Amino acid sequence: MSIIVENEQATVQAGLDVLTKHLPPSKVARLHSIWRVGHSDYTSERRQFFAGETVPSLFAKARTHEKRHRKR
Repeated sequence: MSIIVENEQATVQAGLDVLTKHLPPSKVARLHSIWRVGHSDYTSERRQFFAGETVPSLFAKARTHEKRHRKR
């Protein structure tokens, strides 16, 4: 299995596309203002959040979560 990693701008644009499709502009703007880019050290937080995890373990957790919420 190989993973293609998009650059950050492409990821941000994809997220904004989803938001603008499902939310009114006022809510997108409000959400954007709430997100304070550069507010914290993502690398440090990521290490804490995912300590002891691997890609396969995270994938398994995501899959379990997805299956659980589909049944509702």
